[in-house]
Amino acid sequence: FTVSVYFCDGKIVRYDVKPKLGKGVFKKLSDISFFMERCKIMNDSLAWDVTGNNDPFECIDIDPDFLYSLDYADEQIAG
Repeated sequence: FTVSVYFCDGKIVRYDVKPKLGKGVFKKLSDISFFMERCKIMNDSLAWDVTGNNDPFECIDIDPDFLYSLDYADEQIAG
């Protein structure tokens, strides 16, 4: 339940959603398939498309300023 976010200026951060799972709107993300399949960029930020209709008003999105404020992360290459 962790997502790497790449910014235009080269900054990479890692956002861990686990602490929010089971709370409020984040309950929907508890299903790993939903989490993986619906994760995308919406509203210029990390988001999950709740309806599957790419509706920018029906998504769970994370404030891009908050994401940018996270510590730098090393790029991970799948092995």
